[in-house]
Amino acid sequence: MAELWTGYVWPVVIIIAEIIAIVLPLLIGVAYLTYAERKVIGAIQLRKGPNTVGPFGLLQPMADGAKLFFKEIIIPQGASKGVFLLAPMMTFTLALIAWAVIPVNAGWVLSNINVGVLYLFAISSLGVYGIIMAGWASNSKYAFLGGLRSAAQMVSYEVSIGFVMISILLCVGSLNLSDVVHAQEKGVWFIIPHFPMFIVFYISGLAETNRSPFDLPEGESELVAGYMVEYSGMPFALFFLGEYANMFLMSGTITTLFLGGWLPPIAVAPFTWVPGIIWFALKVCVLLFGFLWIRATMPRYRYDQLMRLGWKVFLPLSLVWLVLTAGVLEVFGLVPN
Repeated sequence: MAELWTGYVWPVVIIIAEIIAIVLPLLIGVAYLTYAERKVIGAIQLRKGPNTVGPFGLLQPMADGAKLFFKEIIIPQGASKGVFLLAPMMTFTLALIAWAVIPVNAGWVLSNINVGVLYLFAISSLGVYGIIMAGWASNSKYAFLGGLRSAAQMVSYEVSIGFVMISILLCVGSLNLSDVVHAQEKGVWFIIPHFPMFIVFYISGLAETNRSPFDLPEGESELVAGYMVEYSGMPFALFFLGEYANMFLMSGTITTLFLGGWLPPIAVAPFTWVPGIIWFALKVCVLLFGFLWIRATMPRYRYDQLMRLGWKVFLPLSLVWLVLTAGVLEVFGLVPN
């Protein structure tokens, strides 16, 4: 019995505890990101934002969640019921499982695989399917058009994101995300030599997560609410939370690739006294604030402007930067072994 516990049961318990340690703070963060967004936009627009449910309105996310939980789930007549219900679960789940390979501190990663970047890119690419499934299964032309629009948008900007990642990996010589952070520990954060790609990646992240000014799939004036127009109750909440979970994922990815992950800005005391996970969380919060700030200030793009930016600006720019990076590394003998 002792051998069974130590050989099989205990490792499973440890894995479950590690998953809970990642997922639980992420779920709380997603809930309170909605609160932070309403507060930030309210401050920018000289409004108060949520301030009645609990002290300073801090219980507003809980009230919103309870309201959505008890709302009736309405499935349209003619909809494909199984796919209709699976789509929001898939969208939200993919945003969570991608965190399995993102290191939040030295040695703090659920799965320290050697192809972490490929895993991350594959999981983020699968997010398109949840949106397509929702648009098709709803049996609504508005939802279907919103799904097609979102799929085209996400695929367009994933190409640029992929080339930016390759530029970073050329400087590291590894697909392991912990190695990406350690490579920045030896020199400078990659945001300095790759600053143009940081801007491309960040803006592409806005488009990838369907955030303003690229929230075209949810264009109220022409699509009512896009691919989720037929959803209500908890299925709608899963789509809503999936968008915010993807914001966390994109911010964590940018922090790892460009901002040194858990590394302090200056490797001297007292900065080194602060735990690495605190630095990681602070960097993610700064990037998330940028998401909220942009939503409060930028008007929505037209769809032709959105596609032109992705295919005619970001794609050529990321390709040129990739070739330039490879050339500089080769000429100066900086290619990693």
